[in-house]
Amino acid sequence: MTVAGLPIVAMILDYYGKSLGSVTFRPAVTDAATLKPGECLGELSGAKATILTAERVILNFLQHLTGIATETHRYTVALGDTTTRLLDTRKTTPGYRMLEKYAVACGGGWNHRLGLYDRIMLKDNHLAAEQANKGERLAAAVSTARAKRPDLGIEVEVDDLTQIPPVLDAGADVIMLDNFTNDQLTVAISLIGDKSLTEASGGITIERLPSLATLGLDFISTGATIHQAAWVDIGLDWQ
Repeated sequence: MTVAGLPIVAMILDYYGKSLGSVTFRPAVTDAATLKPGECLGELSGAKATILTAERVILNFLQHLTGIATETHRYTVALGDTTTRLLDTRKTTPGYRMLEKYAVACGGGWNHRLGLYDRIMLKDNHLAAEQANKGERLAAAVSTARAKRPDLGIEVEVDDLTQIPPVLDAGADVIMLDNFTNDQLTVAISLIGDKSLTEASGGITIERLPSLATLGLDFISTGATIHQAAWVDIGLDWQ
């Protein structure tokens, strides 16, 4: 497993310890460390009532976040030695986005947007709603976004090669190539060159990553590292 969530243990213990008695947590490793089965994450010592009351809360967080970090690590290993970076998405559990994105980072992934506020993303539904999914109207939509918020990066989702020229002409910072085949991605990367960053999205599986790693993409994004991650087996044993 690849560890994530250890700093939250002390916070949980502090919350319960105020009424039940203090507990000290001594971590044996740090977040992002890789452990083998049977190895120790850390030790708790102190008030029995606090330990037993906080046990399940601590384990729930550690199992969930470490599961995400572990799954992300599997994806980064599959991607291999490449300059292409693995991104997460906003497909997160409501209320837990920052924790889950932190776990992705512990596993070796890179965080994409944290919300709707730190980058402009023009997706297919946005463009379709404005009837701006091709030609001059597509270029105008990107230009309008740039004029309104020049301080933010602009990313545009495309699902057809014909959409790329107008997006480039409008000066998009990132072009998301949605559900492209590897052959289509090769053509798209050639069209884009160094005029924009490239991101492959949609249909990204761990089995496909090695072939994508050789294409020259800047980024590959997937929500699977979070929403397909399984909780890992972590237990608290009394000694």
